[in-house]
Amino acid sequence: MKLKHIFLAPVLALTLAAPAAAEKLSLNALSQYLNAMKTAKGAFTQINDDGTISTGTIYIKRPGKIRFEYNPPEETLVLASANTVAIFDPKTNQGPESYPLAKTPLSIILARTVDLASANMVTGHSFDGTATVITAQDPAHPEYGNIQLKFTGSPVELRQWVINDDSGSSTTVVLGELAKGGSLPNALFDIDANTKKRGGR
Repeated sequence: MKLKHIFLAPVLALTLAAPAAAEKLSLNALSQYLNAMKTAKGAFTQINDDGTISTGTIYIKRPGKIRFEYNPPEETLVLASANTVAIFDPKTNQGPESYPLAKTPLSIILARTVDLASANMVTGHSFDGTATVITAQDPAHPEYGNIQLKFTGSPVELRQWVINDDSGSSTTVVLGELAKGGSLPNALFDIDANTKKRGGR
């Protein structure tokens, strides 16, 4: 019995310590993490509203710039730059479909200064046992939709987001390991340059 107690003691200690090791992250801690992320690159998996799945590489350059480069056979490209979001559709020879970045919930995490604790921005803040989940919106324009962000801790990492847009559709982006820091050229995010490069597609 004594031996049994000796072996069980460390297991019980770890079990009791587990909740303290993983707990809900504060809005200030999450804001600091996002503000410290100036550049990042990594793989992503996108689950579309119709259930289809896409993969690719994401490039982030805060403030205001993001690039979703989809893997073949898809040739879609999504850019955010100069306060505009542009969607390049390979199925058309028209220029990219574009709309203001401010009208998408992505603008919340691409802002120059992220302050999730500001009034009425966060409408949900919970912990699912593994990750901190927040739901955020533009407090001045909740009709633009919201973004649900999932973070793990120790160290803080952004793992996933779900965009619920103004049309009622949802898009989930699951992030791989993000390589943060380093230099990303502005040309990656330049909508006009990429339009010319793709021949107007």
